[in-house]
Amino acid sequence: MRTQVGIVGAGPAGLMLSHLLHRHGIDSVVLECRSREYVEHRVRAGVLEQGSVDLLCRTGLGERLQREGMRHEGIELRFDGESHRVPLTELTGRAITVYGQQEVVKDLITARLDAGGQILFDVDDVRLDGLDTDSPVIRFRRDGREEELHCDFVAGCDGFHGVSRGSVPDGVLTTYERTYPFAWLGILAAAPPAVDELIYARTERGFALYSLRSPEISRLYLQVAPDEDIADWPDERIWAELRARLETVPGWSLNEGPILEKGITPMRSFVVEPMQWERLYLAGDAVHIVPPTGAKGMNLALADVALLGDAFAAWYGEGRTNLLANYSRTALRRVWRAQHFSWWMTSMLHRLDGEDAYEAKLQSSTLRYVATSRAYATSLAENYVGLPEV
Repeated sequence: MRTQVGIVGAGPAGLMLSHLLHRHGIDSVVLECRSREYVEHRVRAGVLEQGSVDLLCRTGLGERLQREGMRHEGIELRFDGESHRVPLTELTGRAITVYGQQEVVKDLITARLDAGGQILFDVDDVRLDGLDTDSPVIRFRRDGREEELHCDFVAGCDGFHGVSRGSVPDGVLTTYERTYPFAWLGILAAAPPAVDELIYARTERGFALYSLRSPEISRLYLQVAPDEDIADWPDERIWAELRARLETVPGWSLNEGPILEKGITPMRSFVVEPMQWERLYLAGDAVHIVPPTGAKGMNLALADVALLGDAFAAWYGEGRTNLLANYSRTALRRVWRAQHFSWWMTSMLHRLDGEDAYEAKLQSSTLRYVATSRAYATSLAENYVGLPEV
């Protein structure tokens, strides 16, 4: 097989890159080790920054997003038995939209297949060769047969556990990482949300987040120990703990319902530099991960490939190499801004192991400063809705 850009991974990054390349008249093939059904239904992030919404809409992917996505113009902070709203749109003129990652993936797959794009699902044993030549090859197995995809460039969009990053020789990449001493227990519940906007709650029992996916489905999270066993959390215990951490405002209560999914996600910060080597360009979770407190993961992936799409368009359309050469440096400015914001939100809202009274007072003071200072609230809002340029 022959194409111009071989893309490994059919998540939001890989699919969006393929879509953008198609709009520039550039051929691509996407390889994915999972089935189409799996990638269209795995529940991941659900908050889109304004820039991500704008990208989807201006590239012809906004019809269902605009119809079903839930635009939010603020978030709520709960701490010390009080509730404070951060008016995102009033402070920035921008907003967020709640629209699940799996819905973005469905829209992208439909668009690519309707345009005749090639997405090869259920491939395995993917290997990248010749990355330091002008003719890299992606070798893989499909339906028991060995196949090869010859291309000009390879885009590694296959996540933290994918093969792309590991295909770079030792000593080229530098890793920056932090592992947090807690995890999130997340549930998807068939319960109409009791909120119009997301609630971030800091309590002495730990952090909780009340989010939503639709007018009928709630998405909620609890801070737990990183080695917690999900088997130790029957539904009754989960709801009791959510009530204890969220029902801290007089007259407000949760809506409960059957829990459809539950799982525990560890928390980490991770960045690899550079995000490119020879003919390999890395994007999304393959090169950076943020704790979900700042709602940045999917948005960073989309921002990466927006840059990469323009860079490939400049190379193929005009013979310009500067955008490809500067891809990593340009992308990392936004990545590190998001890393700091996500770390800051995480540190401000979570109870730390061995936390003393001094640390707890600092967290409360920081939250109160956000609640009472327009300047500080604006900083949070700007980062949360997504900075136009970094």
